[in-house]
Amino acid sequence: MKKKIMFICTHNSARSQMAEGYMNAKYGDRYEVFSGGTEPGRVRPMAIAAMNEIGIDISGHRSKLIDEFFGKGIETVVTVCDSAQKACPFFPGATEEIHQGFTDPAAFTGSDEEIRAGFRRVRDEIIRWIDAIFGNDPDGRIYSS
Repeated sequence: MKKKIMFICTHNSARSQMAEGYMNAKYGDRYEVFSGGTEPGRVRPMAIAAMNEIGIDISGHRSKLIDEFFGKGIETVVTVCDSAQKACPFFPGATEEIHQGFTDPAAFTGSDEEIRAGFRRVRDEIIRWIDAIFGNDPDGRIYSS
């Protein structure tokens, strides 16, 4: 049985969506992965584009309220932004909570190319962190950083 993991960010529009997409693509044989937000918005087009660049399609994703996942057997909750960690100090049923903050790419300013580069940087940081924490974990154990 796959371990259920949920990535949470305030708007469920970029960081948590990229994490969900990457985890399902790379580690979907070991984990069932979801994402949600405390105040869901919409999936950001630049997050979709950044993931497409590495061959992962999240264009069918939608922003979801975390309440949709209460009672669904989520074992591990990962907050990827500080505001989500504060707004969601407890997730019913989760046996493990991990916080790893990443810069909010939606807050980047500048030219389209500068913003796109910011989304790529955050995507790559998320991927490196996921690989370090979940990549060498054949028994389903998770080690907090």
